[in-house]
Amino acid sequence: MSDSTLPPVNPKWMTWTGWVLSVLPVLMLVMSGVMKIRQPKEVVEGFGHLGYSMDSAMVLAVIELGCTLIYVIPQTAVLGAILLTGYLGGATATHLRVGDPIGQIITPVIMGVVVWLGLYLREPRLRALIPWRR
Repeated sequence: MSDSTLPPVNPKWMTWTGWVLSVLPVLMLVMSGVMKIRQPKEVVEGFGHLGYSMDSAMVLAVIELGCTLIYVIPQTAVLGAILLTGYLGGATATHLRVGDPIGQIITPVIMGVVVWLGLYLREPRLRALIPWRR
């Protein structure tokens, strides 16, 4: 077997760090999706503030939880990161549209960065596609 057919090796520390970073946005997204399904008073008020009807809560919850599940599965993680980037971009645009404070606008952006950073550290094939110059 030639060296080009062997999968890239990932140091253990990098894999663990990548998974720890990946778990943080996953937990936040799962909590957010579950809250959209449960629809407590705060979520109903938040949807009103953002200009969304509660009819869209279940659809958004399914999309959010589905994209997160795809991200957690190692074989589909890159697709999941791409889908979560789109979802979080929509969240950023929504908060910007209604004039929310910068903290609420930047939170989905930071989550997207952490999604990709975690995946970058745990997936050596992604690092091969996006190398850093020395």
